[in-house]
Amino acid sequence: MTRIVRRGTVHATPEWGHSVHVDVRGLAPAADHFYRFRALGEISTVGRTRTAPAPSAHVDTLTLAVATCQNWADGYYQAYADLAAHAPDVVLHLGDYIYEKPIPAQGGARTTAALPLSSTREAVDLDDYRERYALYKSDPDLQLAHAMAPFVITFDDHEVDNNWAAAVPEDDTPPVPFALRRARALRAWWENSPVRVTARPNGTVVRAHRRLGFGDLVDLTLLDTRSHRSDQANGDNDTGQNQHTADPSRTILGAEQERWLLDGFASSRHRWDVLAQQVPMADLARTVGSTRAVSMDGWSGYEASRARILDGATDRGVRNLVSLAGDIHRSVVADLRTSYTDDSAVRGVELAATSITSGGDGEDSDDGDRRLKEASPHVRFGNSQRGYLLNRIHSDRWEAEFRVTPSVRSPRGTLHRRALITIPDSTAEVDVV
Repeated sequence: MTRIVRRGTVHATPEWGHSVHVDVRGLAPAADHFYRFRALGEISTVGRTRTAPAPSAHVDTLTLAVATCQNWADGYYQAYADLAAHAPDVVLHLGDYIYEKPIPAQGGARTTAALPLSSTREAVDLDDYRERYALYKSDPDLQLAHAMAPFVITFDDHEVDNNWAAAVPEDDTPPVPFALRRARALRAWWENSPVRVTARPNGTVVRAHRRLGFGDLVDLTLLDTRSHRSDQANGDNDTGQNQHTADPSRTILGAEQERWLLDGFASSRHRWDVLAQQVPMADLARTVGSTRAVSMDGWSGYEASRARILDGATDRGVRNLVSLAGDIHRSVVADLRTSYTDDSAVRGVELAATSITSGGDGEDSDDGDRRLKEASPHVRFGNSQRGYLLNRIHSDRWEAEFRVTPSVRSPRGTLHRRALITIPDSTAEVDVV
């Protein structure tokens, strides 16, 4: 830290959990920068960040890691140690950074952990959520990953309440108590996430959808599929699609966010248009009895919404559409189509990242994978082990490496490449190795 290019002072106040959110201006684009903090006579370890390329810059390669679903009690964050070793340009976290559910008193898979009392009950109050973030962030491998690369973060459901949908909770909590809970949870999310000052929630209102450009190579659009959606259809059960899932009045993004997304497609001149979102867009169907069943929580439960977005991308001349998703605790590669029950055209490719730990140790191929492949011929790859997704994006191809571990029940482990997916420019064909 001998050549200082920017420095400043900011106050960490108790009402916002002693958090600071600083927009540092005037840094050179497409460059590594190193930073640290001084407070109360202490000096932090040095962190690395990397600035995005200038909007008009030609970019040959971007390395983008994708992480999601990191239930602390389900195992150790081996994936983050491996991720940090690859030093990506940017890390995209698609949500479920914390889990609101109680942690077993013995620590779950982390049996030697000493837990705060609040961890053994479901998070509801502001201090509950704050303490949950503090517990998760005490993990040394998560700290290492944050210190090695900039994180782009959004939230999914467990930062608040399982499968919440706008003002509708998972259970029968009355509207006012749930609104208060959601406001507290979103406040704690903002306090503990590397997001801008302008993203600070006003009660339950937060603008989480945003767009980030990386030169002429990638337009990364972060979607919010929680705050503005219609309630899940069919009681939020995995079941067949019907008139409720096809209802054009139902939406997973809300009307304003849909318009914003389609307007972005119209103005994009990037090689790759990327949708970063919490839940999968593709139908990940399984046969249950005689029913072709899909999740009502993902885009499969909002068929008209999905068709509007995919048709809109095609109509506006999007060259390469890639969806990055999480939530399902398995690695999946699938075609993006407006319908999965006819011969509709392939509109893009979806890459779903597996969980960091959630679900505990997985299998290379479990019964869920087999049932998924039987009912979903558009799925090109599946694996239910824990890990993350490492993308190397080039102007002529997209390479997606699924890195997994056989077990997350010990702090140390070795991740390996389970599959390498190649998507050539200007085609939705996928090569799996």
